[in-house]
Amino acid sequence: MEEKKENTTEELENVATNEKQEKQEEIVHSNAEYDELNDRYKRVLAEFENFKKRSQKERESLYNSVLGDIIIGMLPIMDNLENAVKAECKDEKYKQGVELVQKQFKEFLNKHHVEEIEAIGQTFDPSIHEAVSSTQDADKKSQEIVQEYRKGYKLGSKVLRHSMVVVNQ
Repeated sequence: MEEKKENTTEELENVATNEKQEKQEEIVHSNAEYDELNDRYKRVLAEFENFKKRSQKERESLYNSVLGDIIIGMLPIMDNLENAVKAECKDEKYKQGVELVQKQFKEFLNKHHVEEIEAIGQTFDPSIHEAVSSTQDADKKSQEIVQEYRKGYKLGSKVLRHSMVVVNQ
């Protein structure tokens, strides 16, 4: 009977040990599955963040492209307003009205981050200036812009319209 008791105790210990091993294997398997799912989650999250950034850049690029196209179409209006302000006029109220419209137009351009390209006195840069003529003046430096026929504009780093200039040789 004692032998039977020992066998039963031994069997119970074996069963307990087997159950313990099974539980440990189950825990190891669960941990591995958790790590794999966690890794997949992090990858999907990173891909989603990259997608959001890429989409934002595309939206901004599209917005700036459309805005640039619209402003390019409006620049001749600005040229005409500048010419109207320079013209002789006997009616001061009329001239003030034109100046006010020009000022509003400039504020609109500034609000949308459109900048005039500086030209007179600057060194000629073919990426932002368009040389339409040249002159020789000993008082000016070589490649210095001495006259501007038409103002140039840029939106950020993108040139919307090149300045038409006269360059000293």
